[in-house]
Amino acid sequence: QLQLMESGGGSVLPGGSLTLSCKVSGSAGHYCAAWLRQFPGKKLEGVATISPGSSITSYVDSVKGRFTISKDNARNIMYLQMDNLKPEDTAMYYCAAAGWGGAPCSQHPLIYAKWGPGTQVTVSA
Repeated sequence: QLQLMESGGGSVLPGGSLTLSCKVSGSAGHYCAAWLRQFPGKKLEGVATISPGSSITSYVDSVKGRFTISKDNARNIMYLQMDNLKPEDTAMYYCAAAGWGGAPCSQHPLIYAKWGPGTQVTVSA
């Protein structure tokens, strides 16, 4: 039974950087891992995904070139490095996991059955 816990959120000025971490415990087998976010208006969006072996990543268009997802498989910690943050990145960020069946990991939030409690990221001048 996977359990996830995020850390590293906070408030930052536009153009600033933050690194989110997600500790994954109770790991059993291979899984897709993702960062999801929920905007203040409640829209939910997949931000980035990473494959079980960390060899394949994907990003939503709005964060390409600014965010980097990575995973330390030995320590079961996933990261989201966020650079050049914009006010429109303000959201609650969740790390999430889903069983992997061999296909590329999806960005669709609803396929992820296990979520952490979330960490708030606020980008504002």
